[in-house]
Amino acid sequence: MSDWTAANQAHLMAAVARVQTLLERHLSGEGNPVPAAPETAMEPPPALERLCAAFGLSAFERDVLVMCAGMELSSGLAAAVALSGRPAPTLGLALAALPDAFWSALAPAAPLRYWRLVELSAADALTTAPLRVDERVLHYLAGVGGVDERLMSIVEPAAAPGALPRSHQDAADAVTRAWSVPAPLPALLCLCGDERAGKRAVAATACEQMGLRLHVARAADLPAAAAEREATARLWEREAVLGGCALLVEVEDGDGPEVARALAAFAERVRAPLLVSAREPVRTATRTPVRLDVDRPPPVEQRALWHDALGPAAARLNGALDGLVAQFHLGAREIRLAGAQALAEGGESGLGGRLWEACRAQARPRLDDLAERIRGDAGWDDLVLPDDQARTLRDVVTHVRHRTRVYEQWGFGRPGARGLGISALFAGPSGTGKTLTAEVVANELGLDLYRIDLSQVVSKYIGETEKNLRRVFDAAEEGGAVLLFDEADALFGKRSEVKDSHDRYANIEVSYLLQRMEAYRGLAVLTTNLKASIDTAFLRRIRFVVNFPFPDAVQRAGIWRRAFPPATPTDGLDAARLARLNVAGGNIRNIALGAAFLAAGADRPVRMEDVLRAARGEYEKLERAINPGEIGGWGNGSA
Repeated sequence: MSDWTAANQAHLMAAVARVQTLLERHLSGEGNPVPAAPETAMEPPPALERLCAAFGLSAFERDVLVMCAGMELSSGLAAAVALSGRPAPTLGLALAALPDAFWSALAPAAPLRYWRLVELSAADALTTAPLRVDERVLHYLAGVGGVDERLMSIVEPAAAPGALPRSHQDAADAVTRAWSVPAPLPALLCLCGDERAGKRAVAATACEQMGLRLHVARAADLPAAAAEREATARLWEREAVLGGCALLVEVEDGDGPEVARALAAFAERVRAPLLVSAREPVRTATRTPVRLDVDRPPPVEQRALWHDALGPAAARLNGALDGLVAQFHLGAREIRLAGAQALAEGGESGLGGRLWEACRAQARPRLDDLAERIRGDAGWDDLVLPDDQARTLRDVVTHVRHRTRVYEQWGFGRPGARGLGISALFAGPSGTGKTLTAEVVANELGLDLYRIDLSQVVSKYIGETEKNLRRVFDAAEEGGAVLLFDEADALFGKRSEVKDSHDRYANIEVSYLLQRMEAYRGLAVLTTNLKASIDTAFLRRIRFVVNFPFPDAVQRAGIWRRAFPPATPTDGLDAARLARLNVAGGNIRNIALGAAFLAAGADRPVRMEDVLRAARGEYEKLERAINPGEIGGWGNGSA
């Protein structure tokens, strides 16, 4: 037991003994002088004295609180109360036995009940209702820390992470300055930006600088009902006083308007240090929030974070850190995690490659909930495209790889510059290889490929489409993933006259997607089967347009040569004859796979007759008949 804890308990028990003496005097009818309250020169002061000062308790209210606490701490005081004929203290007993008594000490707005320092049973009359000390208050008086159990399911403690990036430290200092200005209540601070972990670190660091303990709550966990919310707000205000705490409420992207209303009402009510982590400041009727933006650290700070995370190994990476900073937009927490993971998996040999993979993995948990990750190992040799299209795809890769040099070092990314995002439209009939090409580009860049179905992202509810797109782009920013938006014509069709609010909001959705694509640090790919339906105004804002033509006979022959993996046994397959089948690459791959299963079932190599049988099935899916000219000269297989 520490010296302060022992002295605090001695002070509390002295106060209990004094109240016990007062009760015994009253019950015996003695007229002895009122015993003086115990004095102490403790530093910090005893918990009882700090509580009384914090909540403005009078001498009588102090004695009532001590009497209730003494019932739990002293058998002597409990016996004195029992002699009064009541099993618990009452207001009537307090009015009769304690000095400087006044009736309104237990009014609902008076400190003892307003702050729930004591609890009053509603079953009896005011003067005869049993009184008991609140459990959290009793623990505080005894010098025991903790959080009210009624708040434990809502809040959790958050510790400062240590040194912050310079931009985040500046934000923490701004919080400290805002709360240091004398005011009737602390400023309501809104931490806005795109890095949730960074905002929590800023809040925790600012609280540490001010000697406060930070707790964090989810906005969705705040009670929606007014009465419950009022009780929670009051409990938290009391906790902030007892524990020297501040609260950070985090708003998540999926939170709806009901959560926003509950948060606004909670913020209006709480008069303790309060921060809100959200994309935009919380809107309240009477409090004007102070906005502080906390974004992911800029490249120069990311490099410093990598050096801190990797230690001496960072100096021996031969410029690999520049590539990481250029491609991945990670916060301080993610950089520390990625660095620790890469170092734990092996020594310095191959560290650069492990770091790259660790960075890719950081964004996956968030993106996997929003989109489909396409896995594969396709390379340039798997593509069969005209030379012009192939060169354009190489240019796409070049732009992604060297955007940091061009934008930052060569000055093209100066403030105010627009259209710095790299976007591409892949247009062509179904089966011509648009998705496969996106996979090849992603593999060439060493990045993850995520497919987003726009038909699932677009919502009929106003504002939901933008929210869905924002979540996708924010998650992808960290890992620099390649985003593949299928069926872009569903959103980018030719605009018609705005006839109602739905048309107007549809245009807003399109503008928002284009805006995010232009700002996205990675590569965004749109695909369409109907390029003619895309509005030309939208096409002008897309950097690359790659047309995927229906393959001619020469290209189809090339696709057939790649259709069967080297390990597949074949017998007599003729790519030139197979190329007469007038189908796209996707159909060719389906036919090849079907033929392989037919041959496996017959326990022999793949032959032309297997391909023919599989082709007939594929043509049936396409609701087409095979032209005799397509299979002429196949020998027995054409029968």
